[in-house]
Amino acid sequence: MVAQFITETRTEVEDVARLAARGVTVGYGGRAVIDDLDVSIPPGVVTTIIGPNGCGKSTLLRTLTRLLKPAKGTVVLDGEDIDRLRTRDVAKKLGLLPQAPVAPEGLTVGDLVARGRHPHQSWLRQWSSDDAGVVERALAMTGVADLADRPVDSLSGGQRQRVWISMTLAQGTDLLLLDEPTTYLDLAHAIDVLDLVDDLHESGCTVVMVLHDLNLATRYSDNLIVMRAGSILAQGHPRDVITAELLYEAFGLQAKVIDDPVGDRPLIVPIGRTHVRLEPVTDPLAK
Repeated sequence: MVAQFITETRTEVEDVARLAARGVTVGYGGRAVIDDLDVSIPPGVVTTIIGPNGCGKSTLLRTLTRLLKPAKGTVVLDGEDIDRLRTRDVAKKLGLLPQAPVAPEGLTVGDLVARGRHPHQSWLRQWSSDDAGVVERALAMTGVADLADRPVDSLSGGQRQRVWISMTLAQGTDLLLLDEPTTYLDLAHAIDVLDLVDDLHESGCTVVMVLHDLNLATRYSDNLIVMRAGSILAQGHPRDVITAELLYEAFGLQAKVIDDPVGDRPLIVPIGRTHVRLEPVTDPLAK
């Protein structure tokens, strides 16, 4: 996968993507947060959206899931205009884990995960043994089957995130969108959640995440989308995208990019004004 500065045509976006935005503009209160943006989410990989605070990462994710309606442009899900699909049909195709979700007090893990089957219920189709089997598999796949009778609000942060991911899996979708799934987690629990994401990817899921930690993003992603000021600066495999120049342009961050000693991805080493053995570079983009 070769990094690129988003030169693909909108027709090409549709051909390769599970999920795509075409010329999308979205804003709040008359101010555009993302403007005339094209992006494609390739199937079968983990895509992570990174960028500085306020650049439009979560806005883009919410737009791709139809939680936000663009002022201009179109979002395409599996080749169809997402606005023309019923909400129930969208929920059958993609699962969303928002930032810091909260379960009703006292709700058990099993009951929360079972709510993932709601899009498949109707007055003609009530709860069945098939639904119970899907919930059981979702609990097992995320390693929380032994917590099924526990109240969600009694769990640790890492356990709760696993449970919420289990609920999205119970929707029966293989397209998962996770908005900052490691928020408020310590490093050990963050790694645990991202290892689960990796397991889901290996089982065939397409995953889209927003992450703030750049090194976790590079380690756990096959495809990075780098945003700045509502636009996409670069997209591609971490080995092709992450450079000192890109980090300075996107984040204003001076850093060295080295080989990760325990993986096959780049490792970002920030250079601050203190506690360094190197002379900080004034401007990595300067010739």
